[in-house]
Formats: sequence, structure tokens, C-alpha cells
Amino acid sequence: MLRRGIVVLAAIVPLVACAGPTQESAAQRAVDRATLTMEDVMSSSSAHDVGQTLKNARAVMICPEVFKAGFILGGSGGTCVLVGRAAAGSWSAPAFYSIGSGSFGLQAGIQDASVIMMIMNDRALNAVINSQFKIGADASLAVATVGAGIGGSTTAALSGDIVTFALERGLFAGVSLDGALLSSDYTADQAYYGSSADARQIVVGMQANNPGANPLRAVLARYGG
Repeated sequence: MLRRGIVVLAAIVPLVACAGPTQESAAQRAVDRATLTMEDVMSSSSAHDVGQTLKNARAVMICPEVFKAGFILGGSGGTCVLVGRAAAGSWSAPAFYSIGSGSFGLQAGIQDASVIMMIMNDRALNAVINSQFKIGADASLAVATVGAGIGGSTTAALSGDIVTFALERGLFAGVSLDGALLSSDYTADQAYYGSSADARQIVVGMQANNPGANPLRAVLARYGG
């Protein structure tokens, strides 16, 4: 069972709606939820397969709660953090992103899921790290989705530039993110670090730091070292 707090509704509210200390607090909650999501995934029955993929990843995008907001409009969205790996194996501080789509391919009856996107190489990271990136729109990037029946499928999935895992209520579930738009949240980055560092400077240049992100970095180092 995923550990979800009473703040889950905040996951679908853009962080830009806040300002000053409130903005920083919202960003910290996103980082904390991302940390819990990784702990949940790594305590699941498929932890070994996920861990092996993480160990080969160049970066990881963690979206603790991606909501399917309505049956009629089918709107979906959530807040994500992007963390990159340095050559020596350490992990960067997180940059903030939002994910949104007119209609995600969540399975019938699934209202929310935790999504982890393993970004396997620099080419994929450079595409994602831009201000906006639509999943599936770049034909030169292969996006592999690993869902139910994860066992035995991970080796083949590693050939993808981006490998997506979705965890719904403690179980891996099929989810298609084609058409989902990832947008950099520069306002959240500024509030969290108190500087003008952008996503590339944070994730690739590792030019920003906030002690509140240390638990997330430690979890990634533990499981993806």
C-alpha cells in the first residue's frame, strides 16, 4: 500500500500557485513524497528489477501521484522531481516538473498512480530537461513501459531511452504516458534553492543544493548506486 498523506490533493495543484515560503514548503512536500515513493517501490516484490534499471539510469523522474481527475474530461496531472546521476555515481538535487495530459492511458478504475521514469542516457536527458517535453512525440526516443508482469520484461525494456514504471496501490499497473507533457517548474526551482539555477544547472551541473533533498538523494544512492 502506498503511503499517502492528507496532502495528496496538492499533487495536482501547480506549484506556481504559491509564493515565498509557501512555495518552498510545497516543493519540499513534493521531494518528501518522491522519497516515500522510491521507498515504496523498493519494498515491492519487483524491487530487484527496478533497482537494476535504476543502477543503469542516467537520471530519474519521480511523479509521486499522477491523478486521473475526472471520468468525463479525463484530465490528468501531477508534480514530479528530476534527479540526475553524476559520473562518480552520486545524485544531484532535484529539479521540479509538472506532468499533464488530456487523457493518460490509466487502466479502468485506476484513479491515481506513482510513476517513475528511468532516463537511460544523455540523449533522453537532454530532451527531457528542456522546458517542455511531450512523451512519445520524439520518434528518435524509445519509451518502454513496464507494467503488470514486470518480472522477466526488464531486460528488454532497458533498450528504451526512457523506461517507465507505474505503481498503483502497491501493485505495478499498465499505464501509457504517450502525449503527456512534462514542463519545467522554474518558479519552484527558484523558491526551493533561493537562486536562479535552472533544471540543467541543477541536474547536470549540480550547481544547487538544499539539505531537504538529502534523504531522496540517499535513497537513490542506496538502491541505484
